[in-house]
Amino acid sequence: MTRRVLLLHGLWMPRASMHWLARRLAAAGFAPEPFGYSTVAGGPDRAVPELIERLRRGDADVVAHSLGGLITLTALRRDADLPVRRVVCLGSPLCGSAAAEGLSRRRWSARTLGRSAELLRRGCVPWQGRAEVGVIAGRVPFGLGQFFGGIRGDSDGTVAVAETRLPGLADHAVVAASHSGLLFSRDAAAQAAQFLREGRFAPGALPGPAGNSRPGGNERL
Repeated sequence: MTRRVLLLHGLWMPRASMHWLARRLAAAGFAPEPFGYSTVAGGPDRAVPELIERLRRGDADVVAHSLGGLITLTALRRDADLPVRRVVCLGSPLCGSAAAEGLSRRRWSARTLGRSAELLRRGCVPWQGRAEVGVIAGRVPFGLGQFFGGIRGDSDGTVAVAETRLPGLADHAVVAASHSGLLFSRDAAAQAAQFLREGRFAPGALPGPAGNSRPGGNERL
């Protein structure tokens, strides 16, 4: 049976931004279902209940970009019985975002985060849920986020690799891609498919900062 996979986009991005990733996951044998939500006007207060309702329809995995990863883990914490086996987060600042913190300090830019500001700034608590969670981070520092916050160490230009390393992850990989580039990266798509099948990333990824990185593969929040 083809495995259902919900796809969540990040801040300021439309559901269509997941198109290329959806095509690659479909070619790998999955059944992708883009999930759109209001990132600024709605934020997690609206997105989380809507996602929970969608996930209750049957067994599924999730692949989420940036803010979408935080929305997903928040939903799974709120309803621990959701039938979700595995989650792949692409460039999600699960430990909190320095770029979002920087944006929130400026009057002219704070409103661009809308109702997602608090979740982006604080991140998620260490993961202890039933679903296996893997993160693919980028290490090509091309993005505007670096100009708004004190991003330290390797980053994808918007999110630091260290900001993606939430305690409790099943696995972590780093690929050669910028934040937005994660959505178009063949390596990121292949690693996502590998994790959905096996619960681990494929050998050959680039190691991240200190932690349990496995050796995996490619500018908005």
